[in-house]
Amino acid sequence: MTATAVPPRPRSTADPGRPGLGALLEDLVRAHRPTRALGSVPGSIPHLAEVDHTRFGIAVAMASGEVFEAGDAAVPFSVQSISKVFSLALALGHDGGSGLWSRVHREPSGTAFNSLVQLEAERGIPRNPFINAGALVVTDHLIDAVGDASGEVLRLLAAPSGRGAVNEDAFAAELARSGRNLALAHLLADLGNLRNPADAVVHHYVRQCSVEMSCADVARAGLFLADDGVGPGGRVVSPAVAKRLGAVMLTCGMYDAAGEFAYRVGLPSKSGVGGGILAIVPGVCAVCVWSPRLDAHGNSIAGAAALAELAERTGWSIF
Repeated sequence: MTATAVPPRPRSTADPGRPGLGALLEDLVRAHRPTRALGSVPGSIPHLAEVDHTRFGIAVAMASGEVFEAGDAAVPFSVQSISKVFSLALALGHDGGSGLWSRVHREPSGTAFNSLVQLEAERGIPRNPFINAGALVVTDHLIDAVGDASGEVLRLLAAPSGRGAVNEDAFAAELARSGRNLALAHLLADLGNLRNPADAVVHHYVRQCSVEMSCADVARAGLFLADDGVGPGGRVVSPAVAKRLGAVMLTCGMYDAAGEFAYRVGLPSKSGVGGGILAIVPGVCAVCVWSPRLDAHGNSIAGAAALAELAERTGWSIF
């Protein structure tokens, strides 16, 4: 019996340059822009409660260089935990993750993203780099590598567009309410998994989360993840690192709803409690969607629904 070669299935059934993509994004805005204040916003980050619940933006940055956007895609929002993808990219790009993966695992958490109980039960080794404890370890690693960890994250985020800045008032307010993150940092230190002072690590972590950018600019910033590590300004990470970042995004990027999101959407993604979601279509594009109201897992309700419809209508999926 002889084996018959099977041609590889294309990554997408959609023509990425087709004129209809802009119209599709407009359809998504009309279908998913919230009319009621469903869901919630984080009580520990006061400025997020001030955002109009009807806001909805979506942008697609193509590997070919085109950017399609609709709705409030040009309005800056607080990136929050989307920044964790970029701090991890910097950490892995600096030394290939030498030593980092002995300090943080790559498994879904199954618990809240700011859980103290899980961290203590597992003796100070966070489940993955996208929950808060794991992000603090990545920040600690990055401080050792580059010094100004939050400054480097901002530079990476803003490099493709030249836009993006820390909201200083929001940063100060969020830092003043970071008791849970400080508790996580002190527990990490007590269990031997923090090298820098807890206050300094939390400072850099909260500061990177307080960056504000638009959907269009976040999509541009994330494009290196869709193009084997090469962004609009050149290589950001190696192809191997870009692949591994995508894998962690798929399994851990949507907190403890990652499995359901992978089932519904099928794309590596990272959400933030500011209401943004960055999704990657390998070889094709980066997508950013933003709508501020969140579900019980901390993910944008309208954003997740819009990405599910976008994946269905374009055929974009890694499966």
